[in-house]
Amino acid sequence: MPDDGRQAIPRRKFDDPAVTAKGEARAHVRLRRLETLWINTGTLCNIACTHCYIESSPKNDRLAYITLAETEPYLDEAAALGTAEIGFTGGEPFMNPEIGALLTAALERGFRVLVLTNAMKPLTHRRADLLRLRARFGDRLEIRVSLDHYTADHHDAERGPGSFALALEGLRWLCAEGFSTAVAGRTRWGEAMADERAGYAALFVREGLPLDAADPHRLVLFPEMDEHADVPEITTACWGILNKSPESVMCASARMVVKRKGAARPAVLACTLLAYDRRFELGETLAEGAADVSLNHPHCAKFCVLGGASCSG
Repeated sequence: MPDDGRQAIPRRKFDDPAVTAKGEARAHVRLRRLETLWINTGTLCNIACTHCYIESSPKNDRLAYITLAETEPYLDEAAALGTAEIGFTGGEPFMNPEIGALLTAALERGFRVLVLTNAMKPLTHRRADLLRLRARFGDRLEIRVSLDHYTADHHDAERGPGSFALALEGLRWLCAEGFSTAVAGRTRWGEAMADERAGYAALFVREGLPLDAADPHRLVLFPEMDEHADVPEITTACWGILNKSPESVMCASARMVVKRKGAARPAVLACTLLAYDRRFELGETLAEGAADVSLNHPHCAKFCVLGGASCSG
């Protein structure tokens, strides 16, 4: 209570980077090592999913197509830091006109490369480029296909009628051509994790896909994200209560580069999940992006700390 008798203005959850709404010390995370650098290729996508965390669509260009010239300085800086992996995300990365050059530049520098894709028509148009990269770089190039559920009904409810069949066609092609391949699913339907993995396992067997649904690297199941949901804030005391370490959270080992529409230069963000929240824009270089990250967003709590998830490979 202020000394003059006025009522203190109540804090809202996640507003203050230092303290929670209850006045407790907010948890923060230090970048221990940049293991994965994500490059957002742009938010344009060939489809518009019902619950897309980054609102990708055929019309959303809030994050512009990043160019090779804009990306190469970050690749060089990451190489000097000993970064192991470059991830490409979107939007749909295979819609970026320079995606072939972007993948080549990362692979030629010795990185492992992970590409997130819906495996639909944009990927189909790049098959020849992908085969050339596969021949040159082998398993250092990995493609992770979004297959939201092991049934067409649930997947198509998210991504549109017929999208399951097209994604499955792309996944079959990748596996048949010997690409290092993984699948990303979602847990929004409330199934037990074991049941969901069993459903994917049956699908992989039925389709003859050499993927192990029990392997969390080959089948990544992501928790849902809703920044309007009422989720608990993470305090410094939570690490001990939850028996977790700050080093287990994604922003302890990853950053993302984006090019905002109309911006003169790309920017470095704390992670892949917070593309539009300017509080998590850390600077224009990876050195500037090494700053500590306060966990003052619902995604920090729901996806990373409580969900235990990471976008990295």
